[in-house]
Amino acid sequence: MTTFADPLRRALQIAPNRTAIADGGRTFTYTEYAERCEALAGGLYGLGLAAGDRVAILSGNNHAYLEAYVAIPAAGLVVVPLNTRHAEPELRYALEDSGTRVLITDRDVGALAEIVEHVVRVGDAYEALLAGAERRPLGTGIDENTLAGLFYTGGTTGLSKGVMLSHRNLIANTFHWLTMVPQSSDDATLVMAPLFHAAGSNGVLASIWTGGLQVPLDVFDPGAALDLISEHRITATLGVPTMLAAIAEEQAARPRDVSTVRAVAHGGSPIATEVVRRTAQAFPGAELIHVYGATELSPLTTGLRNEQDLLDSERARSCGQSIIGTDVRVLDNDGRELPRREIGEVVVRGPNVMVGYWNKPEQTDAVLKDGAYWTGDLGFMDEDGYVYLVDRSKDMIVSGGENVYCTEVEEVIYQHEAVLEAAAFGIPDARWGEAVHAVVVPRPEHGNVDPQIIIEFCKSRIAGYKVPKSVDIRQEPLPKSGPGKVLKRELRAPYWEGHDRGVN
Repeated sequence: MTTFADPLRRALQIAPNRTAIADGGRTFTYTEYAERCEALAGGLYGLGLAAGDRVAILSGNNHAYLEAYVAIPAAGLVVVPLNTRHAEPELRYALEDSGTRVLITDRDVGALAEIVEHVVRVGDAYEALLAGAERRPLGTGIDENTLAGLFYTGGTTGLSKGVMLSHRNLIANTFHWLTMVPQSSDDATLVMAPLFHAAGSNGVLASIWTGGLQVPLDVFDPGAALDLISEHRITATLGVPTMLAAIAEEQAARPRDVSTVRAVAHGGSPIATEVVRRTAQAFPGAELIHVYGATELSPLTTGLRNEQDLLDSERARSCGQSIIGTDVRVLDNDGRELPRREIGEVVVRGPNVMVGYWNKPEQTDAVLKDGAYWTGDLGFMDEDGYVYLVDRSKDMIVSGGENVYCTEVEEVIYQHEAVLEAAAFGIPDARWGEAVHAVVVPRPEHGNVDPQIIIEFCKSRIAGYKVPKSVDIRQEPLPKSGPGKVLKRELRAPYWEGHDRGVN
């Protein structure tokens, strides 16, 4: 029976005087970190909270976030990480839906303060809460089945859903992570993906369990990320593909010393092989690791190691094999396992599968069937168990009766030397039902690229029905969610206004 308290307990045994966190000009040893976590737990209970109450965090990455993320669940409370890029109505919904009583934040929350009983502002108020509290031991009164957190999904279809993850779920994920990215007390991890996202918090417990250093990056900026890598001799980091693409561009333009980096992991959304290639060039001494999962999976379920060595092989497009401890299969709509290389829905079993959606039994039943999570991702598995994702089921384009997978189109577009960012999706077409459309952001040095050049480039590389019928060139970056995923729904919405298909 293992909970959030156990990683910290081990860190105190093996590395009590090692630096746990370096945040700006402040550093904390594991002894100091543990004391602050216990003080935060005591402070929250001192506000009148009871076991099982929800405490939300609305903040950029910082030491307070790393303290709250561990202390809240370890004290028997439930952490509710909030997306800093959500609008006020979305944040209001999450606070009200979860019944949050305390909000820890680094910003002015305006009218949101009326929803909760207490707002604790990171800085003087947060430090005062810790200083005036009686330290509370962590790990008492909880077990592996205790609810640890509510992670609200993006809400691309209807209202956002609170994913219920137990201590068992998140501890299992920690072991899964360590099978992919072995760590020790000598490692320094740059926490650059936002901690409110499963990708950002994915490795927090692993770093603590092994007594390593964590360096949080408040708001993602590729230059700032590279500066921290150089300053703290970072050995590992994880980001979404858009982050890796931005860092690779910055490193190519203004190189820093990144010689200490040995592992760069990425997940959260599909990645183009060309982005992997550029990242490998930016970090020539690093192993690139592709991890795949979902918030509902705590979040990992497959992994592909040494991706940089597979760039010219079919496996470069894979998200890897099932991580030890998870069971991954490709099923048809009736739950039958499909033969290798046939496309179906990716379905996962394991200790990482969520408890369910908070107060949403119907939505839970729609995705949890006999203990397995139906991801909504379409893919296939090869003869050696490598999983290849082709699209989200709702993103697949059906053009003239043919299935077109956006990722396949984007993979080709990214190969053009002028392309910095690309997104493909379906738009209404009177003849074909849907037509393939692409939005391209060119590299600055290439200026305003002729759309026809992109279309002709694709014609020589993929079947005609997959080639974009139209291409928009835009100079501003593609819209992205807080975790850095491209928001295709925003790109697609204007085309589908007044039409039947949803704009998820």
